[in-house]
Amino acid sequence: MGYIKSKFPGVRYREHPTRKHGVKPDRYFFIRYKLNGKDKEEALGWASEGMTEAKASARLAELKEAKRTGKGAVTLAEQRAEADAARAARQEEEIEAARAGVTVAQAWERYYPLTKTNKAARTCAKEEQVWRLWISPVIGAKPLKDVAPIHLERIKRNVLDAGRAPRSAAYVLAVIRQLFNFARDHDLFSGTSPAAKVSAPKADNRRTRFLTAEEAEQLLTALKKRSLGVHDMALLSLYAGLRAGEVFSLAWPDVDFDCGVLTLRDTKSGKTRQVPMTDAVRAMLSERKPAANGNPLVFPSETGVKVGQISQTFTKVVSDLGLNDEIVDSRQKVVFHTLRHTFASWLVQNGVPLITVGRLLGHSTTAMTERYSHLAPDHFKQALDTLESHKKQATKKPGQLVQG
Repeated sequence: MGYIKSKFPGVRYREHPTRKHGVKPDRYFFIRYKLNGKDKEEALGWASEGMTEAKASARLAELKEAKRTGKGAVTLAEQRAEADAARAARQEEEIEAARAGVTVAQAWERYYPLTKTNKAARTCAKEEQVWRLWISPVIGAKPLKDVAPIHLERIKRNVLDAGRAPRSAAYVLAVIRQLFNFARDHDLFSGTSPAAKVSAPKADNRRTRFLTAEEAEQLLTALKKRSLGVHDMALLSLYAGLRAGEVFSLAWPDVDFDCGVLTLRDTKSGKTRQVPMTDAVRAMLSERKPAANGNPLVFPSETGVKVGQISQTFTKVVSDLGLNDEIVDSRQKVVFHTLRHTFASWLVQNGVPLITVGRLLGHSTTAMTERYSHLAPDHFKQALDTLESHKKQATKKPGQLVQG
């Protein structure tokens, strides 16, 4: 299939050997011209697709005019690239125009169904309540692009003014942050999330309440009468300092009776740690072992799988004992985590160094253990006495006796 010159200079074509366009063979058109002193040929298209000799000549004239004036593309490849770029720009403009109108409520309508798929029912219910009470009334009708940090500051203030804890306000901001991240990931929003410019209110939510030896004994006795399983979980947390999740995950292969050590895996800090067993813990686990029936979990649920949360039996027993009577501050209320806090508090009171306590608890930083420092006043007094004694020894005169 050779080239055939047309009646237009610089335009030629090839004829398809079999395919027809009307009564004539289909033709594929090319243009040929000089570019930077060299011959250049570019393809245009088939006659069956709308190309003609006249159109090909017109395109060639455009390129020559662009070369003469220095304006515009001087090759078909450049023209196509410019057309593709213009098309992409128009598409981006259309996307931006669509984004500009998306409201926070519309983003929520897409976000929340996925949340229900990927998160626990309790978490979803809590997020829905946060949306309904705090987020929607302030920014629900606003386009995502119009939400500014000042609007989120208003939401934060509304939560705090309603008497909610700073931690609640921080949770509301966290939901907003997740919503904007979702919108950005799904091309509903572009730019910086306004939540990135709003700081969460700070508050000391650390628990300070710990049980006395008498309260602990009363609690364990009452729990044992109501539920042996809850009693054993509580005893393990009280005398080994385990978090609830660590109790739920404890497996028999990680209970070493010979060495008297529990190995805790996949902990909150992400590290595996070992905790020694007290006599009470060893005795309790020894009694539970025969009933394992091949289940690797030390505390399986009734269906044999891992427990998800502490039974309400614990809360009811605490209430029956009156341990939370007349206590308003949530940090002072007895909950299951109080047992771990009691474990640490008792250790410090009995002179165990803070660094050792921190390692037993699996704290990732020493600052987390510092909350217990006030329970060891004698320890700090001894340190100051040592310093004072050193000062006296350094300043006394030869032959002088130091009094006291």
